[in-house]
Amino acid sequence: MINNLFGIYEKALDKNISWKQRLLDAKELGFDFVEISIDETDERLSRLDWNKEEREYLVKSIFETGIKIPTMCFSGHRRFPMGSKNADIRKKAMELMEKAIIFASDVGIRIIQLAGYDVYYEKGDEETKALFIEGLKKSLEMASKYQVMLSIEIMDTPFINSITKFLEYDKICNSPWLTVYPDLGNLTAWGNNVEEEIRKGFGKITAIHIKDTIPPKGDFVGKFKEVPFGEGCVDFVKCFKLLKELNYNGTFMIEMWSEKSQNPKEYVLKEKKWVLEKMKEGGFY
Repeated sequence: MINNLFGIYEKALDKNISWKQRLLDAKELGFDFVEISIDETDERLSRLDWNKEEREYLVKSIFETGIKIPTMCFSGHRRFPMGSKNADIRKKAMELMEKAIIFASDVGIRIIQLAGYDVYYEKGDEETKALFIEGLKKSLEMASKYQVMLSIEIMDTPFINSITKFLEYDKICNSPWLTVYPDLGNLTAWGNNVEEEIRKGFGKITAIHIKDTIPPKGDFVGKFKEVPFGEGCVDFVKCFKLLKELNYNGTFMIEMWSEKSQNPKEYVLKEKKWVLEKMKEGGFY
């Protein structure tokens, strides 16, 4: 058995079911928690406006099933980035950030994973970077008020594609409420020395995404999602051995996007089996 809590991404499970059923499905598949998604779609952004009864339903479902939702994947900033040169977009970004922090506080989410983008659909430069830092500092002020951790994910673009780059922002912000959420797939795909990166930032790691990727090469931009485990570039056994050596006790979360497939649970179970075999080789159980 793995001592670490082992979770699954919401988007790996059937999209058209209730939250209670989604948690029950995760339990049936042997997971300890589900990571909720607040992405850039209107549908998922609207969750931040759930009323008291809707939030109570989610909390009740957590207690009734015993499956927690400790983390939020908040990628809504991809559409409304904190580094945008458009003041209205930046205002919207901060409004969403505040709503996300209050939502997390209300339903018991400990960590909000922030996508490490200054901008996504705009062209980035030193101005967008400065605006991102300004927004991040304001976000951390709000997070500290509600005691919710903000954790920057190592992403699929060059802006923050290593733990080394995250540490630059950590030094600038100097906040105990800012941590890093490495994605093993993204970290590997960019050609980082994964061992050096993890050792360098280990004290700031609060959670880890398990995902395979195909690296960028020439005109190929890389593939950072929906790569079946074992078909990408990640040396999972080496990663798990290192994390075991470092006594990593945080969560592991399998990141998949099978919510619209014909049989999400069957696909998740197959991929989970593969991951557990690599974790066993890495000494986790």
